[in-house]
Amino acid sequence: MLKTYSYPEFAYRQSEEQRLGRVRRHPVVIVGAGPIGLTAALECASRGIPAVLLDDNNTVSIGSRAVCYAKRALEVWDRLGVGEAMVRKGVSWQVGKVFFHDDLVYQFDLLPEQGHKMPAMINLQQYYLEEFLVEACEKSGLVDLRWKHKLISLSQEADHAKLTLETPDGIFQLEADWVIACDGANSDTRKMVGAGFTGQFFQDRFLIADVVMKADFPTERWFWFDPPFHRGQSVLLHRQCDNVWRIDFQLGWEADPAEEKKPEKVIPRIQAMLGKDVEFELEWVSVYQFACRRIDRFRYNRVLFAGDAAHQVSPFGARGANTGVQDVDNLVWKLKLVLDGQASAALLDSYHEERAFAADDNLLNSTRSTDFITPKSRGSRVLRDAVLQLAGQEAFARKLVNSGRLSTPTPYVHSSLNTPDQSAFAGTMLPGTNCADAPVKRRGEREWFLNQLPAGFSLLVFAPEAPADEVRLGDLRAQVVCVGRDFSDAEGLLAQRYDGQPGTVYLLRPDRHVAARWRSFDPERIRAALARACNLEVSE
Repeated sequence: MLKTYSYPEFAYRQSEEQRLGRVRRHPVVIVGAGPIGLTAALECASRGIPAVLLDDNNTVSIGSRAVCYAKRALEVWDRLGVGEAMVRKGVSWQVGKVFFHDDLVYQFDLLPEQGHKMPAMINLQQYYLEEFLVEACEKSGLVDLRWKHKLISLSQEADHAKLTLETPDGIFQLEADWVIACDGANSDTRKMVGAGFTGQFFQDRFLIADVVMKADFPTERWFWFDPPFHRGQSVLLHRQCDNVWRIDFQLGWEADPAEEKKPEKVIPRIQAMLGKDVEFELEWVSVYQFACRRIDRFRYNRVLFAGDAAHQVSPFGARGANTGVQDVDNLVWKLKLVLDGQASAALLDSYHEERAFAADDNLLNSTRSTDFITPKSRGSRVLRDAVLQLAGQEAFARKLVNSGRLSTPTPYVHSSLNTPDQSAFAGTMLPGTNCADAPVKRRGEREWFLNQLPAGFSLLVFAPEAPADEVRLGDLRAQVVCVGRDFSDAEGLLAQRYDGQPGTVYLLRPDRHVAARWRSFDPERIRAALARACNLEVSE
């Protein structure tokens, strides 16, 4: 098979504590250096938390694996300093098309409006994404990347966890105030704490083929139901960088994974799709079965679970890595407050509250997509095909077509950290919702709203002046950002998206979700909302 990518090998190094035979306690230890573990380490570094990152391997992921990264994850990575590089390297897209047989029956646009820094989606091989994150972690000065360190046991005390690790130089132990487990769907950490991980396995198999070719397909997501080149099944096509195209073929439950991965089986399938005159080479082939499951609790005392270690979804909708990044985005600012003594460990229970809610929403969408793509009975297939036939002419049927509802962030609308509205607001920026971006001007230059926000809590004030530059609650503070003083809403989109009437105030969390909003600046109400957002005693 053709190789378009050379896998790096990262150096194993013996740590000082291992060399000296001393057990050292670290604020945070992260298990698993995939996209979510690396993001967690970089997020910790961005908030001044030293983190040890463990991985039992010494390279990036083999094969393209996760390739679709959504706008919200890109905004998180942009805050961490790597989003722009990912977008430059990746392939941006926002249009998807669905075909039934040879006919186009439905298409969608993930970002029909203008005025966002990050694209709706990029396609980027996971190995490139991990390289960007590894490089950023190494430059941070606060991430201790430890390759060839395998976690073999974990125990917990009231105030710390003890980890036993296996390395090329033998076995040693270290301790952590907190452990973030990002070690995937088959998480050993999850088994070590005795966590439940339940849900549904789907009895179907899909072939992934990464194909290197120069093709004239547009940069869109194309999904076929029952195409003439693969009768009775479905096919998905995505473009990646380096002229690599991802093709997913539905195989059926009876397919033999070992046989289906052989080039003599894969190549004829692709030739039937592309035509025998199209030249291509295989880069990577895999066969997968998928499940929709989640952990029973995201927090087990001192161990916190994120990414596939906490939830597993089908690949349709790009909800795996994207939701894992949102886990980290939700978790680390809370962990920072706990480590700094500004909030109690009870704040971390809101991590389970908010992210389990989001996981359940993603599992529901993922299961519905899978049921539509892989009907379980003759009757459900007849119904599915009728919807697809109608979708070509009837608008109501297009809403029922489900080739994978693409990843969008789940708002924490019922979170205990929210302060309910006391005034009427238009639009979608409800408490619990992630902040929408918008173009702004600063010192005459076009910039982006999300890039103007501080690392901690902020108060967005739609006025050129505010009664104070910050509001404090003990050691906690929310920094004021004024529209008209710190930057201008040159195109009016910020006020439109936030219903920013003059004098309107938003309290924004460190993860850039709305905590509260008012029509005027009231320090006492702000302090009460800040306390609620940190799970402190609320004084009205």
